[in-house]
Order: sequence, then C-alpha cells, then structure tokens
Amino acid sequence: MSGKIAYVFPGQGSQTVGMGKDLYDASDVARAVFEEADSALGFPISRVCFDGPEEDLQQTVNSQPAIMTVSVASLKAALKAAGEDGLKPDYVAGHSLGEYCALVAAEAFEFADAVRLVYERGRLMHEAGLVRPGGMAAIIGLDETCVAGICFDSGVEIANINSPAQIVVSGPKDALTKAVEIAKGMGARHAIELKVSGAFHSSLMEPVVEGMTKAISSVKFRDPKMPVVVNTSGKVASSAEEVKAELIWQLCNSVQWNRSVEFMIESGVTTFIEIGPGRVLSGLIRRIDRNVNVLHIDSIKSLHRGVHESVK
Repeated sequence: MSGKIAYVFPGQGSQTVGMGKDLYDASDVARAVFEEADSALGFPISRVCFDGPEEDLQQTVNSQPAIMTVSVASLKAALKAAGEDGLKPDYVAGHSLGEYCALVAAEAFEFADAVRLVYERGRLMHEAGLVRPGGMAAIIGLDETCVAGICFDSGVEIANINSPAQIVVSGPKDALTKAVEIAKGMGARHAIELKVSGAFHSSLMEPVVEGMTKAISSVKFRDPKMPVVVNTSGKVASSAEEVKAELIWQLCNSVQWNRSVEFMIESGVTTFIEIGPGRVLSGLIRRIDRNVNVLHIDSIKSLHRGVHESVK
C-alpha cells in the first residue's frame, strides 16, 4: 500500500454493550488486555463491555476505560495478525479520550497507567458536570466562523471541530438551548443537544484540571516512539512533557480533529485505520477528504479485513 498510514482512536460515545467480546474469545493478546484492565482498575471492566447493562456502560466513569480497553485490545490483536511487516503507522492520533489510546500505541506510557488515568478522568468529569452543570450540542451545516458567532451570541464554547461542517459546542444548558435555536435560524442542517453528562472541552471542566494534574504527575511518561498528532493544536507532540501538557490542556479546550486529519493528509497519509468501537472517526475522515483510504478494526471480522487491506 503506497502512502503513509495513521492509526486513529475514537472517543466517548462509541461504546456499545457487547463490544470486544469476540476479540476476547478469539485472541490471546486481546484477552490479556482485558485482564490487565480488570486488574489495574480493581473491578471487571471487561464484564461492563460485554454484558452492560447499558446504563452502567453509558456512565462516563465506565465508558472511558471501557472504550480504551476495547481500542487497545483491537490494536494488539491487529498487530499480532499483521506480523512484523504490516500495520506500522507513520502517525497516531485520537479524538479526546482516544488521545490516551494513541499515546499507548506510541508507547508514551503503560496501558495499566493509561486505563487508570482515563477512569480518573471520567470520574472527575462526571463530578464536574454535577458541580457546574452543562451539556453539548452538535451543529451540522455551518462553518467555524458562523459557529463562533453563535458562541458569542449564546455564551457557549466550541468543543470539537470534527469536520468542516460538523462542530460541537459546550456550555450551560440554557446557553445550549439558545445556541441550537440560533443555529437553526441560520440554516444549520441539524442542531441538536447530545446525551452527555457535562460540558466537555469547555471552561466548565476547569474543576477537573487539578485532579488530573495530580494523577498525571504520578505516572511515568516517555517520549513517544512515533509522531502523535494532538487534539488542541493538530500538530505533533514529540516529548513526554508536551504529552503531559496536552492531556491537561485538552480538558478545557477544543478538539481540533479536522485540523489534525488535514495535517496528517498534508504530511503524506493516504490510509487511516480507525481502531476501536464504532465508526465515528471513519465517517468524519471521509467528510474531510474522500480521496483517502479509511479502514476500521474493532472485531475479529473487521480485523482480518483491515489487516488484509492494509498490507496490500
């Protein structure tokens, strides 16, 4: 396959009950990831992935480590299936929570430390949502300039720039309602509030910063072994110190996913492999540039198809 390869990892919202079960059953390396996560967290996150119930999996404190575990299990299974000559990325990136998975892929820290960090991240984000209530809304069909004007008029903040025409905003509930009304009045194709427990990637997440700074300071980080394109700049972070700063900065600032994908394409990436549950990033990448090749791995079936396509 000509051109460069990027691994990309999904964020919160891609979880579904039953995810990762076939990988656990069929792959020894994937099973080891689930077992390591269970041990690191002190409770069976694998059971939450496989059996739910739905309301437990949807809780931020569970969904974040669950998605990470399935993503890393998918990664390990894919690497083993591809062998030494396949699936070597030139870049890695992840959307919000997925950034932690990208850093595991880049060997910037150990998986056990990462899964504990995302559990703490989810716990603190949930608590922040109780202390400073808010939410998020997706606006589709308006560009960044238009949405910036909506933010100014309503009091919300841009949380995710996912593609040229898909932008997510965060803020207090009353401000979100106003933002949705303004967006519809400006001709947005869709403007809808999302089912989330807080105003993620906004200033309402400031209560999370102190706790995550403490948690991150207790973990040993290394310089990434491959280029990691980070959320807040859409550029490469190449040192352990840059990585730690990014993980704090992304809590209250917007995810520049569109910019990140464009940077990788401009740097020669022609194939993106989404590794983890759901296909949200695959859809976004196709909207950003329909000329790139997009593969997806989150199950045994998709693993074999993805590995076959990637080593052509």
